Amino acid sequence: MRLRLEVGAATDIGRVRDHNEDSYLVDHHVGLIAVADGMGGHRGGEVASAAALEALRIAFVAGAPIDEAVSVANDAVHEQSVADPNLRGMGTTLTAGSFDDEGHLVLGHVGDSRAYLARDAELERVTTDHSLVEELIQAGELTPEEAERDPRRSMITRALGLEPGVAVDVIEVDLRDGDRLLLCSDGLTTMVGEDAIAALLADEPDAATAADRLVDAANAAGGVDNITVVVIDVVSDDAPAKPETTSDDRGAENPDGLPADPAHDPGAAEEPRKRRWFGLRR
Repeated sequence: MRLRLEVGAATDIGRVRDHNEDSYLVDHHVGLIAVADGMGGHRGGEVASAAALEALRIAFVAGAPIDEAVSVANDAVHEQSVADPNLRGMGTTLTAGSFDDEGHLVLGHVGDSRAYLARDAELERVTTDHSLVEELIQAGELTPEEAERDPRRSMITRALGLEPGVAVDVIEVDLRDGDRLLLCSDGLTTMVGEDAIAALLADEPDAATAADRLVDAANAAGGVDNITVVVIDVVSDDAPAKPETTSDDRGAENPDGLPADPAHDPGAAEEPRKRRWFGLRR
């Protein structure tokens, strides 16, 4: 069965931070979607996340499988960090998904951004956080409920750009008509519990509106971090397509599908929320 993907995305600075270090990529031409959460202070985080997505897309378009493309992104961030003393030590998470002609999803994942699959009224996390609290959960030293309140929950154990080479988790999912995917930075999941995320995804049928509502929920809960959300609906190609819409989004996606660098976008700081949806025909 031919499938179509309908995608809504939003990113927001939150209620506490003074700049947005998150980036996302939505490239319908090659079927590539990604979320990156940068770190490094000053401009380092936003540079790292944008550089990772640019390198990821270039490698993927050139024919690299998703895990190799993520590795290329790692090396690109690391090389830029080494070359510029002002960016020394910067890094980023990266959760990226590629979609083939048969509805097959392959995820490449590093860090604590997440991918979820909503299917048959159930929400399943399909990535594993590379974080200290996740390791403590796996060792039986913390419960998931305790981990949500643990002050160490922001300490990640794996990220792009910190050294040459990185271990990439690869997850494969066969998509079905009616599935909904969510890629997000931890600015969502540290503010909004999985039960609330599941309820909102089930309640809101429109992907773009769902993305905005998730961002609003994270801000309503405190918005202590940048928040980035990409919602992907999988529908039969026989279903009526939504009309194409226009957007004045800045910084999220340029006409080539690459994330713009907010530092070079004079309007980005004045408009922290960006959103877009599109149909990807298969």
